[in-house]
Amino acid sequence: MPEEPEYGLGSIAEGAEIPAPEVSYLPREPRSYRPPLALVGCGGISEMHLRAYRAAGYEVVALANPTRAKAEARRDEFFPDAKVYESHTELLRAHPEVEVVDVATHPDVRTPILEDCLRSGRHVLSQKPFVTDLETGERLAALAEEQGRRLAVNQNGRWAPHMSWMREAVRAKLVGEIACVDVTIHWDHSWVVGTLLDETPDLLLFDFGVHWFDFFHTLFPGRRVLSVSASTGHTTTQRSKQPMLAQAAVEFESGRATLALFGDNAHLQRDTTLVAGSAGTLLSSGPDLQHQELQLATAEGIARPTLEGDWFTTGFHGAMAELLCAIEEDREPPHSARDNLESLALAFAVRDQVRSPE
Repeated sequence: MPEEPEYGLGSIAEGAEIPAPEVSYLPREPRSYRPPLALVGCGGISEMHLRAYRAAGYEVVALANPTRAKAEARRDEFFPDAKVYESHTELLRAHPEVEVVDVATHPDVRTPILEDCLRSGRHVLSQKPFVTDLETGERLAALAEEQGRRLAVNQNGRWAPHMSWMREAVRAKLVGEIACVDVTIHWDHSWVVGTLLDETPDLLLFDFGVHWFDFFHTLFPGRRVLSVSASTGHTTTQRSKQPMLAQAAVEFESGRATLALFGDNAHLQRDTTLVAGSAGTLLSSGPDLQHQELQLATAEGIARPTLEGDWFTTGFHGAMAELLCAIEEDREPPHSARDNLESLALAFAVRDQVRSPE
C-alpha cells in the first residue's frame, strides 16, 4: 500500500551548526571627517541621540530648545562645554563652525527648522517620521539638492544590530531571493500612558511602525508595491488611548511583508522577525529590540551570529555616522530624505488604509 501523506506535519531535523558568515552590519565611521555637531530639540528621545554621540566620540557644541532648562539638563549630562540656546536661529547664527545639525523635534514644528538649517548651508539629520506628507518631503529633498547639502533621516532601526545584519545578509544574497518577511511584536506599550505619545494618532502602526516599513523598503529595493491592507483596534484591558492592536500586509512584486503589533501584552513579551528566501531563512527573536538572538538557516546548516550593539545607541550612532561618511565621500547617504520618501509612501498607504478602509 502507498504510504500515507504527512501533509507537511512530519518532523524536520535541525541542520548542523555552521560558522556564521562575516557580515558588515555595524556603523562605519568616516575616515577623518569629525565636524562639530549641534542638536535642535531636547525632548525625551534626545537623550538617546546624545548618548550615542558621546559613545562614538563625536563633539556636540550647541543645543537648542524652547524650554531652556531641558537643553541645559542635556548639556550638563552629556556635553558640559556645549552652548545652550532657546531657538535654532540663535544657534545657527552663533556657530558658523557647525556643519551638521541633528533636528530631533516633533514633526509638527520640524519643517521650518529643516528649511532654515539647509538654507544656512548645514547638512541635516532629521528625526523620523521625516514629514507628515509626501509633498513637503519632496520639497525638502529638492531644497537640500539645490543647496548642495545632505539631508538624511534618522531611521535608527536600519543600524539596530539584528535588522542591520539581516538587511546586509539579504544584500549579500546569503538567503537568495527573498519572498516573505514577517514581523510580530507583542509588548506592553502602556508606558506611553500620560505622555505626549498617548496623544499621537496611529501611534503603533505609523509612528512606531515606520521603522518596519522602512525595513521592508530596504529588503525589497526596486520592487513595486501591488497592494496594502491594514487594520487597528483596541483591547478591552488597554490603558492607552491609542489602538494597541495593529496589523499590516504589503504585497510586493514576487514577495510579501507583514507586520503584526500587540501593545497590551504584559507577559512573555516577544519580538520576532523572519526573512525567508530561495536559499535560506533568517530568524531573529527576543523579548525586545535590545535583546535579539539571530539564526541563519541554509542547506549547509544553521549559523547563530553573535550580535554587538543595541537598538538605541548603535542605531543613532549609525544614522549619524553614515551621514558623515556620505558628506566626506560626496555622495547621497542611503537614508537620504529622497530615499525615505519611498518608506514613507508605504507607511502613509498603510495609515490611510486604516483611516479610510475601503
